[in-house]
Amino acid sequence: MNSDPRALNLYGAAVFFAYDYLFDPAYDSIRNPYDPQFRRACDIYNSALEAGLRLIQKNGRLLPGESIVIDTGAERIKVSVVARGLWEPDCFERLEFVSDYEITGLKNKHHSFGLGVPMIAIRRAGSTNDPAEEYYLEELSCPVTAFLRIIPGPELGSQEGLPDRFQRHCVLELFDTVDCSTTVVANRLVPLETDLSTPLGYELEKGKERGSSAVATLGLLKPGATESYEGLYMIEPFDPRKIPVVMVHGLWSSPMTWMEMFNDLLAFPEIRQNYQFWFYLYSTGRPFWYAASQMRSDLAEMRQTLDPSGTNQAIDQMILVGHSMGGLVSTMQTIDSGDDFWNLLTDRPFDELRADPDVQREVAQAVFFQSNPSVQRVITIGTPHRGSRFANDYTRFLARKLIHLPSRVLWVTQQLVMENPGFFRDTDLLTISTSVDSLAPDSPILPTMLEAKRAPWVRFHNIAGIVDEKPPFWKWYWEEGDGVVSYESARREDFDSEIVVNADHVSVHNHPRSILEVRRILLEHLAVSRHPGQDAAPAAFPRQGEREPSGSGVVPVTTQFPHPPVPHR
Repeated sequence: MNSDPRALNLYGAAVFFAYDYLFDPAYDSIRNPYDPQFRRACDIYNSALEAGLRLIQKNGRLLPGESIVIDTGAERIKVSVVARGLWEPDCFERLEFVSDYEITGLKNKHHSFGLGVPMIAIRRAGSTNDPAEEYYLEELSCPVTAFLRIIPGPELGSQEGLPDRFQRHCVLELFDTVDCSTTVVANRLVPLETDLSTPLGYELEKGKERGSSAVATLGLLKPGATESYEGLYMIEPFDPRKIPVVMVHGLWSSPMTWMEMFNDLLAFPEIRQNYQFWFYLYSTGRPFWYAASQMRSDLAEMRQTLDPSGTNQAIDQMILVGHSMGGLVSTMQTIDSGDDFWNLLTDRPFDELRADPDVQREVAQAVFFQSNPSVQRVITIGTPHRGSRFANDYTRFLARKLIHLPSRVLWVTQQLVMENPGFFRDTDLLTISTSVDSLAPDSPILPTMLEAKRAPWVRFHNIAGIVDEKPPFWKWYWEEGDGVVSYESARREDFDSEIVVNADHVSVHNHPRSILEVRRILLEHLAVSRHPGQDAAPAAFPRQGEREPSGSGVVPVTTQFPHPPVPHR
């Protein structure tokens, strides 16, 4: 790339001439969006802007809060760089160009055409005092689109200490395209050129470098080693207007397993404008009810952190989506246990249990709980509601040899048995020490869950997988299902809806029909949860104090103008 300042001047001139042609009222009588010349002007604007930004980037000045002065000879242009969206302006560490990367690891690339330059904004961890900061990934990759807006106004020479000649004031706006995919110029709606998939692919690649697959394996084999990583994660800014969708992974997995579905759901404007996606990471080596207990605590802590007054309407419409064992973890957030789970252990009152206070508290949290009032829907995908035959004597024995639970877990079990002789009707339940044990068809927890009292306000949905062709190496062991979970175990006739897709256990949650079913459920939920009188709102619930950003040069659309928007190419 030529770094001669004259190249920057020429690219700048091309951007300004294209901008004038597209938006100057003087060209209203001759401008026609169906004319190839109009489309060429869009291409010139985008390509010249990207080329100019690349030159500016070399000087390290392409970040929000910076100002750039460009001298074309005939005029001098001052460009202010600002961030548009929910991210704090000073949280970006650097910007990358989408066109420098090729997507791997995702089946679909979601790119929409319009004006602007799609970019990847790399966010700096710990860059704000926002309470949500603790839930963001380090070096989070965010999709943004750079759009250069020319602000009409007086000459700026004398104000800026520059030679007195014609000046232009421009604003380079970095739009968070998850939050906004259009802008307004000259009282007309203009679509932004967006790419939501490449930044996600970039994040996936960085996740591999950070060892996301290793975390999944470590969480299975050494659950205690991943405690510092467990909890809720957000990969977009917390928005109090949007309904949270919490995605819960399954056995020997991590949140990365949801990226295919997340990528495709973000492609639907009505989804990304009304929902925010969170991901829950937990150690999968322990029995699923331990993960469920921890998730209850983490969701309560999140509520206290982000909404201490407990008044946020969007959080109270939360949806959980769980794959495999994650479906059981999610379902347990909606159950009122009563004495059902305690009665599996003993017929004696809980007050008679002898144990240290900390142990008593842990046991109580695991067996006595209420449904989370904020959870309104649960979607289970490929979930072994009645266990899996793959949790057999051999795999359970192997799991006990390979999975190394924290010493405290084993100590608690031993203390309970030793200090309470004859207290428990069946100590075998206490010795269920791994997730594989907990998923066995003969686990007494599973039928109790099936019969447990569910929250009456929660709607439940199920997706089951069935593979038509039986794998030749285990035909003798085959049951109709996804290869790991039989359909007999995965089905839920008592749920509000259920579909069956032709997919195996590993891919059932990323099957196109599963993704469309989740979208259907989200839209159904939106229709019944939308705030009254807000039929066409850009998000499910209004943001407090929401208003048009000042100094942006954006005019709200209040009149229908005859000029059509910039077309999709």
